[in-house]
Amino acid sequence: MSKKPSLRIGIIGCGGIANGKHMPALKALGDVEMVAFSDIVPERAEKAVKEYGAAGAKIHVDYRELLADKTIDVVHVLTPNRSHAEITIAALSAGKHVMCEKPMAKTAADARAMLDASKKNGKKLTIGYQNRYKPESLYLKKIINRGDLGEIYAAKAPAIRRRGTPTWGVFLNEFEQGGGPLIDIGTHSLDMTLFQMNNYEPQMVVGTAYKKLLNPDCGNPWGPWDAKQNTVEDSAFGFIVMKNGATIILESSWALNTIEPIQEGSVVLYGDKAGAQIMNNKLIINRDDMGKLQEIYPNMDSGGAAFYDGLKETPSLTEARLWIDAILNDTDPFVLPEQALVVSQILEAIYTSAKTGKAITF
Repeated sequence: MSKKPSLRIGIIGCGGIANGKHMPALKALGDVEMVAFSDIVPERAEKAVKEYGAAGAKIHVDYRELLADKTIDVVHVLTPNRSHAEITIAALSAGKHVMCEKPMAKTAADARAMLDASKKNGKKLTIGYQNRYKPESLYLKKIINRGDLGEIYAAKAPAIRRRGTPTWGVFLNEFEQGGGPLIDIGTHSLDMTLFQMNNYEPQMVVGTAYKKLLNPDCGNPWGPWDAKQNTVEDSAFGFIVMKNGATIILESSWALNTIEPIQEGSVVLYGDKAGAQIMNNKLIINRDDMGKLQEIYPNMDSGGAAFYDGLKETPSLTEARLWIDAILNDTDPFVLPEQALVVSQILEAIYTSAKTGKAITF
């Protein structure tokens, strides 16, 4: 007799991130079942049911109908940023645990309300920062915790595309998303940096944002866009000072005249014992030894680099597995909502500073 799935999951938002990350990962786990799908475009929900749904899985246009199902234990919120808070709070209030895709919310106030709803209802909440689960990230975290880098007093959080403006969905709509590359991919690198530093206490932020590359026929791999419909920045930068004096420089772009694009989720760390960087999925540790400078390139293909020694899986699958484990074992999620809230607060401060020309203090 087959094991009965222990958790019943509802999917709200059946677009790109659902199909590219969440639903395939949940299906691969094998001990959960996706029993309900909601999307404002019924065809997307119908497609999701066919590919990922359990027997008898239901389709809902209105997500409130999904939340009314008391047999659903967990909800994944995979919608545009503007609706993250509304749906997440409603799901938590309906007694569901919630995985919400990054960023936590469009505004810091919404993110705070999500955290408050999680605590009020006694339900778990996590945010989809999957770059933390990459083997190089988990390995770097281990050596930082061992003290190899010493005090990390400065860092860079780069997420730079030479050309990579998403032209589908609502990515170019500030009302729906809250911004452009900063809130879309800069958020990954900022989360990675704060996570590795284990520092979530910002003191001051100065930010700038630009909309300079207006030519839609500029070599964008996803084709041209309607410049009149683009209401977000094409690049944004932040200078962040933490309360302990540490400095973080954040760089984000979808389109920048550079020859050195850097993948989101990258980080450069400067410690007083050694330094390290994850750039485009490659980990390099730098230090001095006996008067000589060294660069160390750990082999992430060998055993011991994944979250559990010897276990090889994609970051998306690790994210899903640890999230489900946290629910089943009643432990804290790997990405805490308190941490994701700080990311949202810093992102908002960069946007506010860019608009006002003033430093934002916490």
